Amino acid sequence: METRNSIVSGMFYPSEKGKLSSQLSDLFSQASAQEKYRIVVSPHAGYVYSGLGAAHAIGSLLPASTFIVLGPNHTGIGQEFSIMSNGTWKTPLGDIPVDATAAADLKKSGILEEDDWAHASEHSIEVQLPFLQHRFGKFSLVPICIMNEGYSQEFLSKCERLGHLIGLLMQEKEVGLVASSDFSHYIPARSAKKFDSEAIDKITDLDGKGFFRTLQKNRATVCGYGPIAVAMAAAKSLGLKSGELIKYTNSGDVSKDYSSVVAYAAIGFC
Repeated sequence: METRNSIVSGMFYPSEKGKLSSQLSDLFSQASAQEKYRIVVSPHAGYVYSGLGAAHAIGSLLPASTFIVLGPNHTGIGQEFSIMSNGTWKTPLGDIPVDATAAADLKKSGILEEDDWAHASEHSIEVQLPFLQHRFGKFSLVPICIMNEGYSQEFLSKCERLGHLIGLLMQEKEVGLVASSDFSHYIPARSAKKFDSEAIDKITDLDGKGFFRTLQKNRATVCGYGPIAVAMAAAKSLGLKSGELIKYTNSGDVSKDYSSVVAYAAIGFC
């Protein structure tokens, strides 16, 4: 797959360049974020619901020539840790080249498998890209799709090994990292905030084991917990000490129905 075309433009965000640019300008103006992080967690739902959280996250990123974007695999297609090492990703705002050199460096981990099909129908990476394009213009991409496999120590260990390698790469090159994840799904807003607060406390403490234990205890529905675990390990590898909650919202803030929400957290590591 030399070209990965956008699959959720016209659904999650506008397919027309002018309308998309206008929506992104409005979201970033509301966020008024201060750039200070090399690693963030950013939500990936439709922009009308999660766009403000994503603008807070991406607006807080420091500039980089390459962005690694980690997304959960919602489709169940492909390998456990899937990378696309060559080609181009298209959005209504233009083409983004894959950074083949950085991808090859990361494949040395032995964890990542070349698998274009894991990316073909997965939206969690795609929805981050227009935010990055609007914010930074030209950059290259390393897309990594992760099939969450429960909360085992083996899975956490793989996430941490990959995160450590990403951290080493970030020490050597101008690379930023985005972990794409939504938080609680389809529960009352009050319950979502309680469960998510417990998980976010573990994330900001860079406590991977505690994060997995909390998710398992609460039967949580944080869809990008694999990417988040990788990001936490990368932060540790960089010598960062903690994370910070930038913004927490939920779909009820838009729909005004708080009986069943999807929640979104923007988190940065410093």
